[in-house]
Amino acid sequence: MASKIKEPVITLSAGPVAAYPRVLRAMSRPVQYDFDPWFQQFYEDVTLKCAKALRTKDPALILQVEPAPGIEAAAASLISPNDTVLNLASGVYGKGFGYWSARYHKDMVEIEVPYNEAIDPGQVADAFRKRPDIKVVSLVHHDTPSGTINPAREIGTIVREHDGLLIVDAVSSFGGMDIHPDDCFADIFITGPGKCLGAAPGLTIMSVSDRAWKHIEANPKAPFASVLSLKDWKNAWSKEKPFPFTPSVAEINGLDGALDQYFDEGPENVWRRHALTARACRAGIKAMGLELWAKTESIASPTCTAVRVPAGVNDEEIIAAARAQFGVVLSSGRNDTKGKLIRIGHMGPVAEPIYATVALTALGGALRKLGRKVDVAAGIEAALQVIQG
Repeated sequence: MASKIKEPVITLSAGPVAAYPRVLRAMSRPVQYDFDPWFQQFYEDVTLKCAKALRTKDPALILQVEPAPGIEAAAASLISPNDTVLNLASGVYGKGFGYWSARYHKDMVEIEVPYNEAIDPGQVADAFRKRPDIKVVSLVHHDTPSGTINPAREIGTIVREHDGLLIVDAVSSFGGMDIHPDDCFADIFITGPGKCLGAAPGLTIMSVSDRAWKHIEANPKAPFASVLSLKDWKNAWSKEKPFPFTPSVAEINGLDGALDQYFDEGPENVWRRHALTARACRAGIKAMGLELWAKTESIASPTCTAVRVPAGVNDEEIIAAARAQFGVVLSSGRNDTKGKLIRIGHMGPVAEPIYATVALTALGGALRKLGRKVDVAAGIEAALQVIQG
């Protein structure tokens, strides 16, 4: 019989992350029948609670899929055969949206920058000057495989000035930093509970503007009776309307617990501890003699720190050593960043400063085990100075 792989002690990945105890308790509530009036009222309450968290006037959509198919659903529903799309690619996920878009658009313009940089809003303005027919713009706020942040507010302002429709992927930023649909003029704003909200990773939370709904309704190719259909879920928030198909009741329970956790702590306090944890981690990384992946620290994410893999070391060996010796799970890169960086997640329950020191110990200890000279003590001291300062 093959030996059983040992369960990790602490997961500091780029997501999914550990769920808050409050979420786990909520997920253990009874699973109610989706046509029962109690559950229909409860579901409506949760969608309104999502809208409160998103700071939008309309109830949120809760799609019964994790955010990757949720983003694909946004592309399928919004992008029509007459649309020119501007795709902003500062990382793996930004680039990936272009492949979904290609199934639906008439034409696509793409701005791609090195995956340790951010999109310059001036580039977006230039694209509209050259191609005034651009209708839909896609932006990843936090491109998680790079740990970098794009200036969503500035870009959103430009898109709205040119009457474009903006899709924002905020899957790994919402709930961990100050970003909301109306702040950045997002017409479709996509996130999920499995990252900074510290819940299970099986749902998509989405805000859709009136402008986007008009475009979707006019799109002859917008799907219906499909998991990719936003139209199917448009009115499902209301206790007076049926669900297109059975929602995941346990995950709705968990989402409810996560939102209560978020509001009770206070959004600003939640963002503050995410940012502090990341600052401490970045200070420690630099003090240990390692290099951040982001070209400038100003674009480094407060929810995920990406560390450049030192020359002559294999990323998989680092991750394996950190897990074997310390029981700590770290993330590698994805696609074009695979093998080039290690990612440390600061999301939800592990967005606490103490976990910055855990990550530094595990990463530094793994590198030392692999024969690299790393000053772990200096890294811990630098992190403590940030935390205690």
